[in-house]
Amino acid sequence: MDFPEYQGWISAFYKKRGWYQLAPFIRMNFLSEETGEVARAVRSLEIGRDRPDEEAQTYQAGIANLTEELGDVLDNVFILADKYEIQLEDILRAHKQKLSQRFQNEN
Repeated sequence: MDFPEYQGWISAFYKKRGWYQLAPFIRMNFLSEETGEVARAVRSLEIGRDRPDEEAQTYQAGIANLTEELGDVLDNVFILADKYEIQLEDILRAHKQKLSQRFQNEN
């Protein structure tokens, strides 16, 4: 699946669920929450949780959890981009250009 196809699919999915109409400012709060969940997943993989009330997970389960949480982050980014009619390819292209120009003298 390519980016435009996925961006269209996730937009339709969120609209069907009634989640799309939430304002971008509220969507940013969801993005922040999901980013925190990515941090928790990485912490669990790197140094563990050290919580007696939680069962330790396998490395594979940790990777599966991180994959899920990264997907949640991306979905929120995709929806924000969609709300402002920004295509993901445009984001990637602009960011690549910015980094290339900023660090053009480093080789």
